[in-house]
Amino acid sequence: MGKADAPVTIIEYASLTCSHCAAFHTGTFPELKEKYIDTGKVRYILREFPFDPVATAAFMLARCMPSDKYFPMVSSLFETQRSWAFGNNPAEGLMRVAKQAGMSETDFEKCLSDKELAEKIQAGTQYGNKELGVDSTPTFFINGKKVSTGAFARRQVSEQRGAGNK
Repeated sequence: MGKADAPVTIIEYASLTCSHCAAFHTGTFPELKEKYIDTGKVRYILREFPFDPVATAAFMLARCMPSDKYFPMVSSLFETQRSWAFGNNPAEGLMRVAKQAGMSETDFEKCLSDKELAEKIQAGTQYGNKELGVDSTPTFFINGKKVSTGAFARRQVSEQRGAGNK
């Protein structure tokens, strides 16, 4: 998301069942997007890092959407996380979110039974863990440098841009 040649690249490793990730995406991310991504100052990359099968299924649903609907689906999943991630029947909750996004029940079932897709997502998780030392979410890298995990520090983006605390 954002310009490929932006001076700052933020990579976030996130899980759709991570409450801190949801807090970042519903609280901080909209401002980050408006002030930095949409203005060409930051390129943002989301790396899927599910810790559990429910988060893997949620990322699978996002990936099964048309490419221009991936980020809106991720946003919707973070916004509605409490309604599907922690209940007794996560599949039912995910189905509700998928239907609201325009996915049919048939496509939902087909998506969640795609073992190759699940393996791709897990391969990304393994790479992040083994090669980059990601062991919690959210974890951020700014211009290739791992920065504090947990709550995102807006100041770090400004410092990377050389703009002080603007």
